[in-house]
Formats: sequence, structure tokens, C-alpha cells
Amino acid sequence: MLAANRSLRLTIYALLAAILYLPGLGRPALWEPDEGRYAEIAREMVLSRDYVTPRDDFELYFEKPPLVYWAEAAAIRIFGPNEFAVRLPAALFSIGQVVVTAALADLMFGATAGFFAALVLALSPLFFGFARFATLDPALAFFLTAALATFYLAAREDSFSTPSARRWMLISAAMLAMGTLAKGPIALLLAGAIALAWLAIERRLREIVRMPLVWCGLIYAAIVLPWFILMEARNPGFLRFFFIHEHLERYTTSSEHGWGPWFFIPIVIGGMWPWIFFVPLGWSAMHANIALPNSAPDLSRRSDASFPAIWFIVIFVFFSIPRSKLGSYILPALPPLAIVAGYGLARLQALTDASRRRLFAVIAIANLVLAVALFIFFVLARRPINKAIGFDGLLIAAVLAASAIAMYALGRTATRVPYAVGALALAMLATVPLSARIRENAASISTYRDLARAVQPYLAADCALASYRHYVQSLPFYTSNRETRVEYWGELSEVSPPTSAKSAFLIGSDARLRQIWSSGSCMVLIANDRDLKALDDSLKPAPVVIGCEGKKFALYNGALAPPPSAAACLETNVKK
Repeated sequence: MLAANRSLRLTIYALLAAILYLPGLGRPALWEPDEGRYAEIAREMVLSRDYVTPRDDFELYFEKPPLVYWAEAAAIRIFGPNEFAVRLPAALFSIGQVVVTAALADLMFGATAGFFAALVLALSPLFFGFARFATLDPALAFFLTAALATFYLAAREDSFSTPSARRWMLISAAMLAMGTLAKGPIALLLAGAIALAWLAIERRLREIVRMPLVWCGLIYAAIVLPWFILMEARNPGFLRFFFIHEHLERYTTSSEHGWGPWFFIPIVIGGMWPWIFFVPLGWSAMHANIALPNSAPDLSRRSDASFPAIWFIVIFVFFSIPRSKLGSYILPALPPLAIVAGYGLARLQALTDASRRRLFAVIAIANLVLAVALFIFFVLARRPINKAIGFDGLLIAAVLAASAIAMYALGRTATRVPYAVGALALAMLATVPLSARIRENAASISTYRDLARAVQPYLAADCALASYRHYVQSLPFYTSNRETRVEYWGELSEVSPPTSAKSAFLIGSDARLRQIWSSGSCMVLIANDRDLKALDDSLKPAPVVIGCEGKKFALYNGALAPPPSAAACLETNVKK
């Protein structure tokens, strides 16, 4: 039974999402490279009290706007420099996105559709994963969702010139401005394209003249321009780098994270599993103008169906065009799918018995196939897998298989449909702690918290921290020490190219490294396992292993004895 008051319903959804996303938020170590990078930029803002110019390892970093750094810095000031603080903004933005998505579905199609939209989005694997990951995309997704929702509310009015519509448009402009400060002009570009495409399809383009575009522009500029103006004043050339290099050139020419145009198809299917199967049902019901119980009579228009469709298509196509892609880019496209799937779930009981059984049979078979695939992967994989990860993977496979059987058995009759959906939701809920535990147990793949703890005692007496031909983004955050990079410039060179003036923190050759290593200056050098033999042969005195994690080893040239745990590192290296 849903609460009668919409505000109360949304508050409940927010609380449930918080219960889902916040517990254990700080347990996993920071994942390389993104979490380590954004955590360190925020920490350096707090340390320097310069909240205008982002810096990574105290080098200028111009690739992204500052809003998420500001949010992480605020959390660090409250909770200290830890994993919980740097992930908290992503969790809060995700909670907000669940609420906004539910509110929009509620207004469009009624309370039942709003409830299911919240359920679908909150328990979608991709959305849940990034709600607990310190990156910029949850913030962009939240502000873009809020901007589109408030634009749609304005469009529902009799005219864009009514006071209510004007207020919604001004709020939409403010949300787009915040989205721009979260990840750049992509927020304005996507929202504008979606709004224009929808107005064109609805044959309402002439209504643009009634919009308060001047006031929207002033609000957008008042929020966005101060930071950009300050950045250009303090860092001449920033605007060209940010807009031309980081956005235009990266979209049109970059092959970083290169993938084909098909990349987001499996990402969307897997990221929305198993709720993606209810999208066709919701879509067909929307186009048939089938109204839900308790929904207002004027909310069954086909325009209600076209808006989430255009929303999803524009974002999906836009991010599919360039070669440079990451799975998190598609996050802003999940809310419209959640709304459509939520509508489909709300329509389940109205289906004929035969149609409903076919749908549940398809979902059950798909879940069973996925369960078998996971079982085969974790049991028969050629390379040995961490036993804890394998066990949790098998548990997820068992949960999916059990939910498939329970859902099909319960969904055969209309009166038990809520129990079938409940079985599916409980199964996804059960995979949440298992997935979180898999991430923690996979720490050795791309996290270095334990390595930082191992080297911390050796950095106390002005001992330099350096990395050989790579840069471990999280080490400065964990050790509070600047990281000298050896023969590696990486993305930091795009703004701060290596020069002789920066030789203290940029070592340009092996010869220079050997000179510093043998000079008597204390150094902890982080190296990949493939470089250990060459370094052992070339560095004098011979490097002493003081710690390791994953493929990275900490080498030391000082007088302190290695800890007892270093013996395990040596054994690991011998086995490799």
C-alpha cells in the first residue's frame, strides 16, 4: 500500500535508497585510477584552500569542472580524508536521482508507476555500482535528470508563459548550470537536444518563443561563468584547453577507452538487468494509451511516451558515436528506461494470463542462462580466481536461478503477480551485499591502500615517494606525500608538461633515477612486477622490497629494515 501523499512517498524512497547505498560505503579501497584521482584533487583543495584551480599531485589538472571536487572537499572537511567522504557525494546524487525519477514517473503515470520506477532504478546493477563509486557521472546524471524533469513539468502547462511554467524553466536552467559545473557543457548540449527533438516531434517548436530564455540564460550564466572567468584569469589558456582539447577534440578524435558503436548495448542490458525485460511492455502500453489505475485522465497521452524515448535515444546515440567510451557515460540514460519499465511493471496484472506467462518465461530463462554462465565462469575459468570472489559469484548465480524459478511459479496467476515482482526485487537486493563483497575482495586488481600502509612508516623522515613509469593516483591521498614520477608524464603533462624546472618531482631518465638512488637520498620507489629485475640489476644499493599489492612492489634504498610481511612479497615475485 503506497502512501497517499506524494511528498511522503518520495521521502520514503529517499530513505530506502540511502539504506541501500550508504552502509559500508567506505570499506573498499579507492579504485584506480578514477577514485584515487578525484579523491586526491579534493584533498589538495582542502589542503591548499584553493577551491578554484584543481590540482592532481599538485600539478594543474584542467580536464573537469570543480563541482564534484567541491562536494568531496566538503565531505573531507566534515568526515576527514577517507573513502566514505570521497564517495558520499556520488551516493547522495544517486539517491536524489532515484527521487527525481520516481517523482517524474509519479506525475506522468501515477503513484504505482512512480514506485516501480524508483525500484527499477535503485536496483539496477550499473546504477547501484556507480552510486558507491567516487566519479563525476552520478552528479551529471542527477542534474541532467532534474533539468529534464523540470522542463517537462513546464511543458505540461497550458503555455510556457504561465508563471508556473516559467518557474519550472528557471529551475531547469539552474540544474543545467550545476550539471555544467559537474562535467562540462555536455549537460547543456544533451538537455537542449532532447528538449528540441521532443518539441519537434510534438509539433510544438513555435512555443519556444514563449519560453523565458533570457532569464534562463542569465541564471545559467550567473552560476557557471564565475568559475570559468576566475580559472582563465588565474590560468591563461584554460578555456581553450577545456573546450577545444578536452571536449571537442576528445569527442571527435580521441581513441582512449576505444570501443565500437555497439559498446553500450550490452552495458544497458546488463546494467538494467533484469528490469530491461519490462521496457517493451511499458513502451507498448504507453503507445496504446492505456492509462493506469489512479492516474489522471490527461496523463495517458502518447507524448508521455515520446519524452522518455527521445531522452534515452539522444543520450545513447550521442555517446555511441565517439570511440572513447566508459560504461558510466550511459548513466543519464537510465532514468527514462526506469520510467518505462516501471510503467510496464504497473501494467503486469492487466495482461492476459498467456501474455504474462510468456513474459515471465522469457525472464526466467534469461536468468537461468545467466546463472549457468556465471557458474561456468567461476568454476571452470582457466586462471585461478580468488576463492572468496568465486564463492560470492556462485552465490549470485544461485540467487538468480532461484529467483527465476520463484518468479515464474508465482507469476502464473494475476493475484500473485506482486509476489513474483517481489521475488525478483529480493533477488536483486540479495546480490547487493554479494557484489559489494566481490569489489572488496577484488582489491588486488586495482587498489593500493595496503601498499600505501606498508610504505607509510618509511616516508616519515623526508623520504621521497616515487613511481616508476606509471602514476598510482591514490598513493598521495593515502600517504599525504607528493608522488615523484619517473619517466612518466601521463595526462598531467597535458597542462603541466615536463620541464627542467620541475625536476624535483619529474625524473626524466633511468640515469637520473640511478644518480638520485645512489646519492644517499632516501626513496621509496613503486614499480610494476615486470620492471623488478631490471631495477634490481641497475640500482645501487640493491633495492629492498618493503611491500606489495597486486602487480606493484615498493622498493626502498634506506637504512630501516623491511617489515616481516615483505617476505610474502618476495615469495609472490618468485612464483611469478
